[in-house]
Amino acid sequence: PVAVWSWNAMIAAVAGDVMIWKGSEKTPLCGVAIQKIIAKVLKENNLPEGIFNLVTGDREVGEWMTNDPRIPLISATGSIRMGKQVAKAVGSRLGRTILELGGNNAIVISENADIEMAVRATVFGAVGTCGQRCTSTRRLIIHESVYDQVKERLLRIYDNITIGDPLEPKTLVGPMIDQQAVDTMQNALKEIEKEGG
Repeated sequence: PVAVWSWNAMIAAVAGDVMIWKGSEKTPLCGVAIQKIIAKVLKENNLPEGIFNLVTGDREVGEWMTNDPRIPLISATGSIRMGKQVAKAVGSRLGRTILELGGNNAIVISENADIEMAVRATVFGAVGTCGQRCTSTRRLIIHESVYDQVKERLLRIYDNITIGDPLEPKTLVGPMIDQQAVDTMQNALKEIEKEGG
């Protein structure tokens, strides 16, 4: 929940900028935990407290930040719809944006591919974080000459993936973040079935 933020935040810090950040309202405790870690690191290195400043809240807090002319750059991660709204609002005040929006990432497996590596990359890309990050693999484009081989290996691996409590070491797939994520997944599965997958 804080990966993209951390990349951009560290660049800003190295450049000497301070930041106000708001994590997802779906994972507020991640933001609080990260802020505590940051506070400890700053203190241990004799740096002032106000370099990283966490605010928590819902969409209204994000809108306030987006519209505040005192914040010259907004970095936002989320849906394309949200990105368009942020870009419009920030652009209207001549601010700048960094937008990480809904990905639809594919892995292309050609007839010359290293099948073992391609299958491992596919599983890692799709299963890591339950497929709930912007860099997750969502599509496979497989050459017909290796399609059956790839499909067979993927089915074998997926049959052995442990789904369950994310605190258990053997668990590879934990819970979806909320009901909306579950519904999105269910709808995607229905579409795949309609298309013969």
